Amino acid sequence: MNNKILQILGAIGVGLLLTACEPSGAPSESVEDVLKQSAVEHGIKHTDPNYVCPMHPQIIRGEPGNCPICGMDLVKVEQDEAAQPQERKILYYRHPHDPAITSDVPRQDEMGMDFVPIYESGGVAVSISPSVVHNMGVRTAPVTRGRLWRRIDTVGYVDFDESRLSHIHLRTDGWIERLAVKSEGERVARGDVLFQLYSPTLVNAQEEYLQALSSGSKRLTEASRERLRALGVSGNQIKQLNKSRKVQQRLKVYAPQAGILAELNVREGMYVKPATEVMMLADLSSVWLLAEVFESQADWVRVGAPAEVQLSYRPGRKWEGEVEFIYPSLDPKTRTLKVRLRFPNADEALKPNMFASVTIYGGARNNILMVPREALIRTGKQDRVILAMGEGRFLPRAVTVGMESGDWVEIIEGLREGDNVATSGQFLIDSEASLKASIQRLGDASSRLEEGPAPITGSGVLKALMPEQGKLNMAHDPIPAIGWPAMVMDFALKPGVSLEGLKPGDAVSFQLEKGDQGYLITAIRRRGTDQ
Repeated sequence: MNNKILQILGAIGVGLLLTACEPSGAPSESVEDVLKQSAVEHGIKHTDPNYVCPMHPQIIRGEPGNCPICGMDLVKVEQDEAAQPQERKILYYRHPHDPAITSDVPRQDEMGMDFVPIYESGGVAVSISPSVVHNMGVRTAPVTRGRLWRRIDTVGYVDFDESRLSHIHLRTDGWIERLAVKSEGERVARGDVLFQLYSPTLVNAQEEYLQALSSGSKRLTEASRERLRALGVSGNQIKQLNKSRKVQQRLKVYAPQAGILAELNVREGMYVKPATEVMMLADLSSVWLLAEVFESQADWVRVGAPAEVQLSYRPGRKWEGEVEFIYPSLDPKTRTLKVRLRFPNADEALKPNMFASVTIYGGARNNILMVPREALIRTGKQDRVILAMGEGRFLPRAVTVGMESGDWVEIIEGLREGDNVATSGQFLIDSEASLKASIQRLGDASSRLEEGPAPITGSGVLKALMPEQGKLNMAHDPIPAIGWPAMVMDFALKPGVSLEGLKPGDAVSFQLEKGDQGYLITAIRRRGTDQ
């Protein structure tokens, strides 16, 4: 009675499974057919359907028809022969415990264990009908050889040309009076009055000079004149003092160059000392542009390399210049190398602290195998492309990538000139290939499980028998299956294993099975016998 109920429930379950596998609700296979299939065979059959809508891939049918959503004809999906498991090529053999030790031929390690074969990574081909290729918008591009510029696309900012800066300091202490410039950014010409200074030291120096003039001593007069120059009094001001013979209580300070007031650190009435930076003047007729270059591209940069600069506020305009200086160290925080470019700036279109897009050309390399950057699929652990094999067949291919420049990427290994790679829709194709590969691996794993694990066998010489304790002592040979070297040790016996007819000194063969307390001997016999 119970068996009959179980048979009825099993039939109902299989029927539901068939209905779920067929979106139309009508099973395409009989219960008898399904019961003859393994779970993996049944899954593989339904992961590669016969007919699918090119615009709505969730619509799957087992026979021709129309899509219920858009009305398009369902497209037949062919089973690809290339998707079947193929024998993989062995690249080399690796030491089972030390990956650094390799061999081109099979061999064993010092413990007698076989080296592990390392296979080349192969992809799984995907076949797509022309209509699906068209609807997916798949485009391809050839793998070509040509010139590839070491092009560095980076960012930078405009800065003052430090060779055209003037810092205004006083050579004596005093008070700022009648400040002629009021705020940063004001424009001044060479010789304009910046401010007037009252300094007791300068007043005393003028009085000493006039007294020297009155004495008629050339030596005293020259010494007093040199003291005025040392305190920052200009030659014209000394001439005026010599002519008027009148002490100036406030001395004027003039601009040493034309430019803008980049910094203003004082106000009227402030007391200043020689250490005080009163103001800074900057000439904007020439500016620097400081660019950041990644460490991986640092070797591409050379002094004199041509460069182009674009600013977002002036679309369409390019400034052309060259690398003037490469700084000797990297920024410890950003890990970038700073390079300096100089640009003439007569119209002052480049203003300090503006953000700029910079392109530096570090020279060209010829005869480079390259593909468009958009064809490359980066996974973090591997770079690959989708190789177009013709007639709607596509194959993922692992590649080794070299330098990248602009929209192109160098291919060191994995492709040949003339190959075609997908440049759009490649991510969908790559996903489909990964799914098929996973199904294949699932099938391989299922086959291995059906075959069952290989028995662990070994051989050795008996040293002692302890049947009352359920164990024996043996000097065994290396056991490669579990990585054991030759040694003398105790073995536990699985209940029911007989030691009858065996004695210390016998050469034996045995089988092991892993249990909760370690490995157990499940069978043992004297070598050279069938007992």
